[in-house]
Order: sequence, then C-alpha cells, then structure tokens
Amino acid sequence: MSDANRAVERARLTALARALDSAVRIPGTNVRFGLDAVIGLVPGVGDLAGAALAGYIVLAATREGASAALLARMLLNIAIDTVLGSVPVLGDLFDVAWRANLRNVALLERHVADPAGTRAASRGVVLAVLLGLVLLLAAGLVAAWLALRALLHATR
Repeated sequence: MSDANRAVERARLTALARALDSAVRIPGTNVRFGLDAVIGLVPGVGDLAGAALAGYIVLAATREGASAALLARMLLNIAIDTVLGSVPVLGDLFDVAWRANLRNVALLERHVADPAGTRAASRGVVLAVLLGLVLLLAAGLVAAWLALRALLHATR
C-alpha cells in the first residue's frame, strides 16, 4: 500500500473513531459522545456491536504492521470499553468518557511516527497489566483460602 493510500486509510480511521466516540457535543457543555455510547444503550448487544466496530481499527493497525504489544494494548482499550460499558447506566457514562477508538487511533498514529518507541511503551503497558492481573488473581486466591478457612473454623 502506498503512503498516500495509508494516509487516506488513517483519515478514514480518524473519522470512524470520531463518529464512534465524539461526534455530538451536548449543547452548553464540552461533553461529547458518539455512536458507541448510543448503541451501548441497547443491553448486551450494543456493547458487542461497539466492540466489533472498534475491531476494524485494530485490523487496520495490523495492516500497518503494528507490533503484537501495540495490538494487545489496543485490544485492552476495547476490552475495558466493552466490559465496563456493559454495566447498566454507569457503563453508558463510562462510554462517553473512555473513548477507546480515539485512543486506538492515537496509538496507531504514534506507531506510524515512531514504531520502536511505541512498541517499547506498549510492551510496558501490557506487562504492567499482566502483572496487575497476576497480583489480582493471587489476591483472589488468598481471599478465597482465608474465607474457606474461616468458614471451616466457624462450622467446628
């Protein structure tokens, strides 16, 4: 793909991200929202549809040669948006604030400008998230063991 075609594709991705995350401004405020927040109002299906649309940006990043760490970071943004956005009412407010698609397009733009720097930064984020998940899992296991132990002592 030529550089001109890539630039046109990135402009399309930016337009898609804006439509999904910040197309409409609430009059009298600086609050903006997009289609992702609107379709997210439909329980269950809306958040999955938003994730599917967001996946197009990740596929485009793949075509641009984004590293696995950058793709994982983009998928993490979508996962956060989808999971937290699925919480009734609060999730809809979260959808307005998180803007995963604009974040992902910005990550892609940084990748195009500085692939090595973006790869290193993304690896750091992915490793931090994995470490956090391991610690969360360990804390959950310890809490379950303590609860089970307390329950066994209470039944004696």
